[in-house]
Amino acid sequence: MAKRKREAASEGEVAQSKPSVKKAKAGPRPTQSQYVAKLGDGSPVTIQIIAGSYDRVLHGITATVKPSAASTTTTAVKKKSKDANPPPPEKKNEKQAEFADTFLFNAHNSAIRCLAVSPPSAPAPGQTQKVLLATGSTDERINIYNLSAHPPPTTSRSTGQHNKLLSSLAPRPILENPKNRELGTLLHHTGNISRLAFPTRSKLLSAAEDSTIAVTRSRDWTLLHTFKCPRPKPPAGGRPSGDTADAGGLPTGVNDFAVHPSNKIMISVSKGERCMRLWNLETGKKSRVLNFEKGMLNEIGEGGRGMRWATGEARRIVWGVVKGEEEFAVGFDRDVVVYGMDCRVRCRVMGDAATLRTKVHEVCYVDVRTQIKDGKEGDAEEEEEEEEEEDCVLAVSTEDGRVLFFATDKGSLQGPPEGKTLPTAKLVAQLGGKEAGVSGRIKDFRVLTVQGEDGKRAFFVVTAGSDGQIRLWLLAASDLVVAKGSNNSATPQQVGKLLGTYGTQNRITCVEAFIMIRRPDGAEESEFEFDSEDDDEEEEDSDEE
Repeated sequence: MAKRKREAASEGEVAQSKPSVKKAKAGPRPTQSQYVAKLGDGSPVTIQIIAGSYDRVLHGITATVKPSAASTTTTAVKKKSKDANPPPPEKKNEKQAEFADTFLFNAHNSAIRCLAVSPPSAPAPGQTQKVLLATGSTDERINIYNLSAHPPPTTSRSTGQHNKLLSSLAPRPILENPKNRELGTLLHHTGNISRLAFPTRSKLLSAAEDSTIAVTRSRDWTLLHTFKCPRPKPPAGGRPSGDTADAGGLPTGVNDFAVHPSNKIMISVSKGERCMRLWNLETGKKSRVLNFEKGMLNEIGEGGRGMRWATGEARRIVWGVVKGEEEFAVGFDRDVVVYGMDCRVRCRVMGDAATLRTKVHEVCYVDVRTQIKDGKEGDAEEEEEEEEEEDCVLAVSTEDGRVLFFATDKGSLQGPPEGKTLPTAKLVAQLGGKEAGVSGRIKDFRVLTVQGEDGKRAFFVVTAGSDGQIRLWLLAASDLVVAKGSNNSATPQQVGKLLGTYGTQNRITCVEAFIMIRRPDGAEESEFEFDSEDDDEEEEDSDEE
C-alpha cells in the first residue's frame, strides 16, 4: 500500500491540487496580526519578544522604539557598508531601542524547544485584545499563556509604582504586565515537543518526537485530531553517529510542518525519512508521500558515498509566494531546496560558494512589496488594481551570525555550477555577520511588518542566538527590492540598521515576537478568554467538517 501511495504523487494528482491553491489566493492570506504599526505618526512602537532557552527559562521582553530611533533610514548604513572597516553599529545604535523585562521564570522542567503566538483576539468596543502563547519543551508538556496585546499601562498609579519598585531592586528595567497569566498545560504527546503553530486563533497544531501532529481547539483545549506519521525503518548502513535515539532504538519524530494559507493541506518532515508527507486537513488523512531525489540529495551533501554523517532528512519547511506563484522551501542541515507547486525542485539556495558553506538554522519568506495597506476601507476594485503582485524573498539564518536574503523567482536563478544540475538562487543581501559585529549563530529570528515614515513597507527583524543576545534591526523593503534588482551577485549588499542589543544571559533556543497594539481609550480588560467572533469561527469550522 505504501508503494501505491508514493506512485500516486504523479503529475495527475498534482494537477488536481492546483485548483484548491488558486482558490486560496482569492482570499486574504492569514497573518499573525492585522494591526500594522506606523513609524511616522510620532508615537513609539512597542514589540513583545518572548525567548525560550536551554535553561528552562521563559523570558519576556518589551522593546520600545521611539520615533527618533526609527527616523534614520537604512540608506546611510548601506553606503557605509562599502567601506573597508565600517564602525561597529552595536555601539552606535545600542540606545535607540529601550528594553524592559515583562516576565522571567522557569516555565518547564527541561529545555524549551519551540514557541508559538496566536493572532490577537478580535477588537471589541471598550475591551482590550489578547494573544495566546504556547511553549513546548523536552518534558513532553505544552504550556498555554494568555498575554495582553497592548503595552503595559503606565498611567495606572498602582502599576507604575509597582514597576518602579521592581526596577529599583533589579539591575535591568522591569515593566510587568499584570494581565499576563497562565491558562494550563496540554499533555497530548508522549515525546519531546518539536514544533508549535497557530494557523488561526482557534486552532493549535503541535508536533513531537512521538511521530504525531495534534490539532487542538483553543476555545476549550479539546484534542480534535491526531495525525500519525509512520516510524522510519532501520537504515541499511546502521544508525548515524550523533543521533539522540535510545539504546536499541531509532531517531523518530516530526521535525517540522507547514500549513498552507488556505488551511486545507499540510506538509510534514520527520526524522530518519528522506521524504515529505502531504496531509489533507479537511479529511484528516494522508494525501501522499513525496520522496527526495537521490541526485538532489547528493548535490546538497545529504547523500551518496563519503557522506555517512548525512541523514538526508529535512529539518524545516515553509510556504511562500514569489512573483504571484506559490512555492515551498525545504531546509536541510546545510542547504535549502525550493519546490514549485508541481512538487518539482526549482532550485537550491546556498550553492557551493565558500561563504555559504555554513549550517542553516531557520528559514522564512519575507514579503518585499513596498506598498502596504493602512487598514482603511475603500473601493475593493480600486484596491485590487493598485495592489502589487505578491512577491517574497527567502530569509535564511546561519551559523556565522547572518540572515541571508535570496531571490528564488525564475528570472533571478543562476546557472548550476560545474558538475551540478540544479540552478542556484540569487543572494541579494545579508543582515548581520562579521561586518556588523555579529559572529555567533542566529538560532532563530522573526520578521515583523511595519509602515515606515515614507508610508512604505518596513520590517523589524528580531534575531536571537545561543550566546543569549537578542538584537533588534530595522530594515526597509525598498532596500531588498533594490538589492534584488542589482546585477552584482558576487558580494551581497549589507542591509539593516541595528536598533539595540539585549543580553538574556541564557542559551536561547527559540524566539517569538509581535508588535503590540496601542491601547484604545477607555478600554477595559475582558474577563472572558474568547469573544463571540471566535465562537462563530468555531461553528463555521464544525459546519464545514
